[in-house]
Amino acid sequence: MRTEGDLIKINKALQPLSWFYGLGIGFRNMLFEMNVLKSRSFSVPVISVGNITVGGTGKTPHVEYIVRLLKDLLRVAVLSRGYKRKSSGFVIADNKSTVRDIGDEPYQMKMKFPDITVAVDKKRVRGIERLTTGENGGLADVILLDDAFQHRYVKPSINIMLVDYHRLIIYDQLLPAGRLREPVKSKDRADIVIITKCPRDLKPMEFRVITKAMNLYPYQQLFFSTHEFEPLRPAFPRIQKNKETQELSDRLAGKNVLLLTGIASPEQMLNDLKPLAQQVTPLAFSDHHDFSPKDIECINDTFKDLPAPKIIITTEKDETRLLQAEGLSDEVKKSLFVLPVRIKFMLNQEETFNQSIIGYVRKNSRNSILAKVKNDVKPKDSHHSGDRPRTISFRNN
Repeated sequence: MRTEGDLIKINKALQPLSWFYGLGIGFRNMLFEMNVLKSRSFSVPVISVGNITVGGTGKTPHVEYIVRLLKDLLRVAVLSRGYKRKSSGFVIADNKSTVRDIGDEPYQMKMKFPDITVAVDKKRVRGIERLTTGENGGLADVILLDDAFQHRYVKPSINIMLVDYHRLIIYDQLLPAGRLREPVKSKDRADIVIITKCPRDLKPMEFRVITKAMNLYPYQQLFFSTHEFEPLRPAFPRIQKNKETQELSDRLAGKNVLLLTGIASPEQMLNDLKPLAQQVTPLAFSDHHDFSPKDIECINDTFKDLPAPKIIITTEKDETRLLQAEGLSDEVKKSLFVLPVRIKFMLNQEETFNQSIIGYVRKNSRNSILAKVKNDVKPKDSHHSGDRPRTISFRNN
């Protein structure tokens, strides 16, 4: 079993540069604390989901979880920077939007939840203003900020910080020696901290060790989450013979798998798939990678050389870019499947988290319908029936 912090690599030769980097970040944070640089609050609940590390901590699946939690109660909007998009300014996604227009993660969000508002804007304050003003009070009753923990010009109603179990911030160091974008003490700004990508067989003692090591304040809540794979689905259903979704273990049994990823941290996914298949061959690109003709040729050739029976598995985020890439061979298209991921809270914490979010939004939303929702409302996708959870009061950020 992999252990906490096992993927952290410190480049000691770069530690002097990390010291100077820390000075700059510390000075910037001090300006916000002294109110020289202004953080702005808004009249609608703003929930920020982010981290202080470079690389994936599972932001998109956690944002999707909150979308499912709230979308039947009120108007939800997701606001992202739209990393690597080719457009500029404020853009609202519609059914004609492409990955180039809004970025891969917002595109994925819009395809999965067509009824919510998805917008991108590098300037989050401006983006929130555009979403909350205008006729009928704007487009949103609650806004989810994707990857905005460092964006301190916005003062979130709820600040959620994600920490990868395999890259615990308490063992990491600042850039460029490590992967921290801010000092560890920046975790004090979080209302909720979630340790993500936890092994499913984590022992009770390990939960206690991590809880103590994180050293959170009483006003902060600590959760643990793991990810669950949903049934595989075909990426090109029109040309694939087997169009239906199928359980992962059934689809992979006895097969050679090409794991095609362009995400920040594919290691856990690789480890999860290895026991289910004959062999797993990773083909990893950088996060948000734009697949060039040379990359497509590499994918075609690598899969062609893989012995049968074989299959290609990719992520939902990579699917958004692969579907718009040209040159994939017919063999690849017929064998390419997407592996959706959902997060699951551990230690029977799901209801506590749900009611923390719903309770706060219910009390602070301008939406009159939501204001009448009782605390025992559960999202349609929730099946947990644990004990009645305690509610929390978020500090005045």
